[in-house]
Amino acid sequence: MQYDVVIIGAGPAGLMAAEVLGQNGLRVALFESMPSPARKFLRAGIGGLNLTHSEPLDAFLRRFGPGADLLAPSLRAFGPDHLRDWAAGLGIKTFIGSSGRVFPTDFKAAPLLRAWLQRLGRDGVTLHSRHRWLGWDESNALRFATPSGEITVSAKAAILALGGASWPRLGSDGGWTAILAAEKLVPFRPANCGFDTNWSDHFRQRFAGAPVKAVGVEFAGRRLKGEFVITETGVEGSAIYALSAPLRDAIQADGQAVPYLDLKPDWNVEKLAQALARPRGSRSLANHLERQAGIKGVAAGLARECLPVERLSDAAALKAVPLTLTAPRPLAEAISTAGGLCFDAVDQRLMLKSRPGVFVAGEMLDWEAPTGGYLLTACLATGRTAGLAALDWLKA
Repeated sequence: MQYDVVIIGAGPAGLMAAEVLGQNGLRVALFESMPSPARKFLRAGIGGLNLTHSEPLDAFLRRFGPGADLLAPSLRAFGPDHLRDWAAGLGIKTFIGSSGRVFPTDFKAAPLLRAWLQRLGRDGVTLHSRHRWLGWDESNALRFATPSGEITVSAKAAILALGGASWPRLGSDGGWTAILAAEKLVPFRPANCGFDTNWSDHFRQRFAGAPVKAVGVEFAGRRLKGEFVITETGVEGSAIYALSAPLRDAIQADGQAVPYLDLKPDWNVEKLAQALARPRGSRSLANHLERQAGIKGVAAGLARECLPVERLSDAAALKAVPLTLTAPRPLAEAISTAGGLCFDAVDQRLMLKSRPGVFVAGEMLDWEAPTGGYLLTACLATGRTAGLAALDWLKA
């Protein structure tokens, strides 16, 4: 089979690259190892598809940390406003939530994906599912394992959009690293993940699954207010995900990370101290904390789990409860991954320096971002960059 461009990986980055090329009249084929495209995208839509974030672009870029400068050209060319316009072109209306996050009005991923695939079909893009990429043969043709056996495919250019290594059952298993082992790779690490800690049996049995709401979390100079969930092994949830990169890096460097929990983030120390100083009478300490400060349930359980008994009525201690984390959860459980193909291996057009005509996009590149629409926006933006670059390369 001969195509102008072959795209390997039918997630958001690969689909966006296919859109760019298909709309320019090229013969484009998408190859996907799974039975259907964009499975991780659909999984992200469960509970509401967070497309992007509405904050100003400079602030948006800062969310990508060390990768901001490398991703900036792609994100400035296709940022949050462009993404909303693009979705509208597919017939998907969006709105900005109270947190600044952007969602489809119906919160669903499937209608957007259906409209997108229909557009690609009209542009002549062909999709081949259950085709796992095996690398190149001696003539530089692309090899694929299929249900009917191995095939080879020739193309003038190729785009790799193979994802990271989180949620392998949905297709992103990081297996491509063996094929690109000669390139500069950064080992995959979990991002936007939960963490393990050493709960007592009593605490685990009583509170596993309980949400911790309206709590302050501080670590490495960052402080935020949010919520998370107690798990059998530790903690997970939005407030933890937002700090997962520095928490993970601290554990790698020091063997543990200790964020501090503020159980009463809307009160200062003085107000909490005054409330707790009121006479307790015959009430238990637990009743006193609940009556005077509203600290009860899982929040009170965290205080008892993480503080010495003599500090349970200490206002300063209740606003800085140490939570010792010992390990991030495994890659397969992470929402996303850090690591992958180093940006040093590609040029400014995202073309592999070692293989002219082969471009790279999406999460297989070494960058990370918090949840909140940043991940999806960057995957779409780099897919667009790779598609345009392949188009220019073919013209040249």
